[in-house]
Amino acid sequence: MCSCNNKIKQLALSAMLTLLPGFAQATSYVDVLDLPAKPSALALRSPLLDVTRAGERLVTVGQRGHILYSDDAGHSWQQAQVPVSVDLNAVYFASSQQGWAVGNDGVILHSSDAGVTWSKQLDGRQIGELVLKHYSALAAAEPANEQWAMLAGEGQRLLDEGADKPFLDVWFADEQQGYAVGVFNLILHTRDGGRSWLPFQDRTENPQGLHLNAIASTGDALYIAGEQGLLRKWDAILERFIALETPYQGSFFGITGKPGEVLVYGLRGHALRSSDGGYLWQSLEAPLQISFSAALVDAQGQYRLFTQAGHQLLGSSEQNALQLLPQQQQAPVAGAAQAGNGALILVGARGVRSLSAE
Repeated sequence: MCSCNNKIKQLALSAMLTLLPGFAQATSYVDVLDLPAKPSALALRSPLLDVTRAGERLVTVGQRGHILYSDDAGHSWQQAQVPVSVDLNAVYFASSQQGWAVGNDGVILHSSDAGVTWSKQLDGRQIGELVLKHYSALAAAEPANEQWAMLAGEGQRLLDEGADKPFLDVWFADEQQGYAVGVFNLILHTRDGGRSWLPFQDRTENPQGLHLNAIASTGDALYIAGEQGLLRKWDAILERFIALETPYQGSFFGITGKPGEVLVYGLRGHALRSSDGGYLWQSLEAPLQISFSAALVDAQGQYRLFTQAGHQLLGSSEQNALQLLPQQQQAPVAGAAQAGNGALILVGARGVRSLSAE
């Protein structure tokens, strides 16, 4: 009898709680792919993972769907309207208005107003079906081609595992043509500004399915860098990313460069430079064995590389060694860009900071 009364009391209490304001909302689950990023006064000091220019505007992205933009060379920032709360890993603007951001759970976002508002073009819940449908059609058309069946199987695996595969970088040639790259050879291509995406796994020489960490253009060539020394270059004649050999077999985290020259960087202070399209490489001497996490070509054409611990190193096309620059303050760096006034804008685990480019 006592046990029955306790059960009735518990049921009555549960019914009362569901009527309280906010209780039902607190107990219901909303996927971060459907949950807009919350405005936060702390967003500027929370972990940020990449930063770029949109014309004269600066745009940075980071954890929990935070995107911020600045129109005064990084002195003040405003938070953008973002439809997801997933961590965002990279951002790229093809013009002053049209930009894309990518992140965890296979999310691809697009902005047509210089980063003020964003819309979702794709997420990981759709990618498995997209890959499966594309390669299943090719397998049906060419049943003797084992590659199509294998890639269709990869699509089924993505579908079964759900939306958990992150994109790590994004790059666009113009407002229509671009790529998003990520883990386990995940690569998609668009020819219509992201309204539709085409799987490109069969166009990338990566039989081991290694992670694709970065994609970037030097102005005359397009490269992909990844783990275990993976380096690929777009071949317009073959219409695929072909393999390049380098003297380093550790992971590369990024690519920078200028017409006629490319620089790749990664683990334990390794940086390599090529001036013949990626066929011959020269290792640059570095005074530190700390992984490089960001780099840029500054307004003077010099290379500036930043470590995960926040060191800044300077290099040039004429030097075979990188010079460590003194800094009064040091903080981890995940992304770097140069503002219109010449200031270096660095983002990382502690948010945004600005350095002189002297």
